Amino acid sequence: ADFSVLERDCAAWADILTRTSNVRVITDRGTDITFSIEGRDGTPDNGIYTDKGAFGNIPAGESFIAPVEGSAEGTIVVDGSMAGPGMLDEPITIRMEGGYATDITGGAGARTLIDKMAPHGKNARNLAEFAIGTNAAARLTGNVLEDEKIKGTIHLALGDNSTFGGKVSSSSHLDGIILEPTVSFDGKILIKNGKWNI
Repeated sequence: ADFSVLERDCAAWADILTRTSNVRVITDRGTDITFSIEGRDGTPDNGIYTDKGAFGNIPAGESFIAPVEGSAEGTIVVDGSMAGPGMLDEPITIRMEGGYATDITGGAGARTLIDKMAPHGKNARNLAEFAIGTNAAARLTGNVLEDEKIKGTIHLALGDNSTFGGKVSSSSHLDGIILEPTVSFDGKILIKNGKWNI
């Protein structure tokens, strides 16, 4: 990856996230979810860990934020991969109400996800994170640490967000990658079918 490009793009998206109040994500496969990020700060993960005390994960390439607790309403269709199940034979459909996943369907992947969250209680079902992948070199492999960085995708996570500006603590944090999303930021479409307009 070109880390100078990652640094630029991650900073741009983190700034957009910080300035945005409301987000809507839709896809042709059925995702249609809205949530608030008002008052929260976007964070860039650009992979440049040269200063003492800097940390992150590799491969890098995302900008992320903690949605406001209780604000998520709608449907998420995870069609890339999901932490826990990995690569998906069929999409996982997650119904969100009042900020929490209330219904999860979609074959073996959905059953694995439910089983992974079950020991951790209600907080494991909190909409914890919204993030934009920025790494043009990342590929869909089933390893979520790489999958979530793919440029043109977004991911939504369930569980803990207490370490990056949220208020929900959980010993679970599971990311789901969504392919070719259309995303509006305060009503303005800046990602359309996975293509950026910034």
